[in-house]
Amino acid sequence: MKEKNYKEYLKEITTFVFDVDGVFTNTQVFVDNEGELFRSMNMKDGFAIKTAVSKGYNICIITGGSNVGVRKRFEGLGVFDIYMLRHQKLDTFLEYQKSKGLRKEQILYMGDDMPDIPPMQHAGLATCPQDAVPEVKAVADYISHRDGGQGAVRDVIEQVLKVRGDWTF
Repeated sequence: MKEKNYKEYLKEITTFVFDVDGVFTNTQVFVDNEGELFRSMNMKDGFAIKTAVSKGYNICIITGGSNVGVRKRFEGLGVFDIYMLRHQKLDTFLEYQKSKGLRKEQILYMGDDMPDIPPMQHAGLATCPQDAVPEVKAVADYISHRDGGQGAVRDVIEQVLKVRGDWTF
């Protein structure tokens, strides 16, 4: 946890790094007869992502999953820094940070489960959905009032963009 109120860190954020399952989704998956997994995502989260991209913010996805539909969804929103099958997320997070020349204070990370803790500890602002596991909540600087898949992503993006004067249309 940071010493200052999390809102004091929002003005520095230029980059959002997100997990997928439990952040963009409610952690439920539907499985068809062939074993294909289906998820649902919140349209308001998608709108926030598109808005952030259009305002020049960096968006990065680091997930342990490998669903082609998930990749297509993010690419359709304008997100192309998508790292799949990454169960040890910290290395990918640090490589991404270095490749973009970012200071940790510029990065907001949102995750919901144990593999997200290491990158959360290296981000300038660690966030999670309301329904994250207790261990993640313990390291989060901000816990959204929204659950994963129910607008938690929109919550953090909207807060940053409003503080920075970019939530305009």
